[in-house]
Amino acid sequence: MKRQLYLYLFILSALVAGFTYMYFSKALAFEKKKNESELKYLKDSIAEISNRLEDANHFSLEYNDYAKEYFADYDVIKLMPQIKEALLAFNDDPKGNIYTGREKLGEQKFIINKIKILNHRWIIADYSDGQYWGDVVLKYFVEKDGKITFQLMDSFIYPKQEY
Repeated sequence: MKRQLYLYLFILSALVAGFTYMYFSKALAFEKKKNESELKYLKDSIAEISNRLEDANHFSLEYNDYAKEYFADYDVIKLMPQIKEALLAFNDDPKGNIYTGREKLGEQKFIINKIKILNHRWIIADYSDGQYWGDVVLKYFVEKDGKITFQLMDSFIYPKQEY
């Protein structure tokens, strides 16, 4: 009787060990498959975002080879901050930045907030006075002596939104 009890216990423990092994091996395979599909999804997402970024940067001095060739005598990476600083320096004027194309509408002056240098000649920027927002397209020139000048091409102010 004792031998039969040990035999049944041995068979039962072998069955439990077998089922446990099968469960964990299937769970591991499921996790691996799930991780592979998630990794594929993430790689596809990264590729899509990279493509979008590349498309968005097509109009950027940093990535436009033709525009870079125009500034062959300059280091474009160092020139870009100089252009931005030169434009933002006009924000200190008490009347506001003259390159917004707008006079003060209220208490606050219009200042340029964000700048994107499109190529060797064009800049797009947004400006605001805290209540009104607008966009401006500028033409810029880098003189031989390193002086940077700007020319207002067009400016647009959005209607004030009441919430």
